[in-house]
Amino acid sequence: MDRVYEIAEEPNVDQVSPLGEDVIRGTNPRFTFPFGILFSTFLYCGEAASALYMVRIYRKNNETYWMAYTFSFFMFSSIMVQLTLIFVHRDLAKDKPLSLFMHLILLGPVMRCLEAMIKYLTLWKKEGQEEPYVSLTRKKMLINGEEVLIEWEVGHSIRTLAMHRNAYKRMSQIQAFLGSVPQLTYQLYVTLISAEVPLGRAVLMVFSLISVTYGATLCNMLAIQIKYDEYKIRLGPLEVLCITIWRSLEITSRLVILVLFSATLKLKAVPFLLLNFLIILFEPWVKFWKSGAQMPSNIEKNFSRVGTLVVLISVTILYAGINFSCWSAMQLRLADRELVDKGQNWGHMGLHYSVRLVENVIMVLVFKFFGVKVLLNYCHSLIALQLIIAYLISIGFMLLFFQYLHPLRSLFTHNIVDYLHCVCCRRHPQGRPKKLESSFEAEARQSIV
Repeated sequence: MDRVYEIAEEPNVDQVSPLGEDVIRGTNPRFTFPFGILFSTFLYCGEAASALYMVRIYRKNNETYWMAYTFSFFMFSSIMVQLTLIFVHRDLAKDKPLSLFMHLILLGPVMRCLEAMIKYLTLWKKEGQEEPYVSLTRKKMLINGEEVLIEWEVGHSIRTLAMHRNAYKRMSQIQAFLGSVPQLTYQLYVTLISAEVPLGRAVLMVFSLISVTYGATLCNMLAIQIKYDEYKIRLGPLEVLCITIWRSLEITSRLVILVLFSATLKLKAVPFLLLNFLIILFEPWVKFWKSGAQMPSNIEKNFSRVGTLVVLISVTILYAGINFSCWSAMQLRLADRELVDKGQNWGHMGLHYSVRLVENVIMVLVFKFFGVKVLLNYCHSLIALQLIIAYLISIGFMLLFFQYLHPLRSLFTHNIVDYLHCVCCRRHPQGRPKKLESSFEAEARQSIV
């Protein structure tokens, strides 16, 4: 899979190529303090410590099932986090027994954080000195509405620090959707049926909620970077704020609805939720088998067919975990080496939110009409209405982002308004071939990224 290296630098125009293509010579990139690495490590340690504390409390109170589920969710996400960092840094091909040992005792993120801090301090001490090993990086960028090519010299140390950032972004997504989402859902369920919120459980739920929101926000940013890999992308504070509000409302309302639905039907809700997850899990594989394509053999160097299959299964599980709680912002394509569809694909987004909205309404209605009053001392109708409104508001922020705040929205041949107009107003059949042609041109244009 492709690596995405972020170089935070505003380019200065040094030279323009005499050939028809504009080439901007960017100055050497500045290195920034790795706040994201520290924050991801803090979330990992905080959630792990609070989960182990709750395991101790549940064991002390002889609550075996609560203890088992809490510990299982913690262990699964922690193991997947270690494997992610090992895979990104390619530790299996290196002679680093200390690193492997730290990952074995689930302290890999802490060690990697220390490595990143040491690398940053080394760069800080050598600021102003030229590095002996540099490489050229080229990216496209939109300047005053025009597409130009930018070229930088990137030092080896800065690229290594960027690789650490890249690894922690993927780690945060693994932790959020394979650990924090099931942990937060289960702790909310326990809180609902026990009608009490001890401090330890509240701390665990807060860490899990922050982790899920952070992971979903990174999911959007990484999706944009992967789809537009040839472009240098900058997200301002307003764009990040919009994504954070959109994702927090979407995930919170979705998880609360799932908890209320599960608390209402108890074991009867398991088949519905399991079927929902399995449909998302096997959808990419069904499309892969129907296409008749062969399994990609060049996802990573020196990978056997078994290793490739393990990677594809892991990616599919993560994809299903993301889509179960929120939109993944990209569509998985197992037949492609890059594993993702780089087209904008408004239809996939519209289908996802339409299906999820119908599901949420059904689960809320089940809670409203069959929910036991002992569970909550509040009006069920008001709770149901607030949850649906919160989900609709999250969709509103999503539409706002893609219509006005997307960093490369000028590349869209069709935006959100055009798609809604095409879906809702099919009264002019004579204009349909033109729209189909424009849609084909839009997909072709996105595919060049």
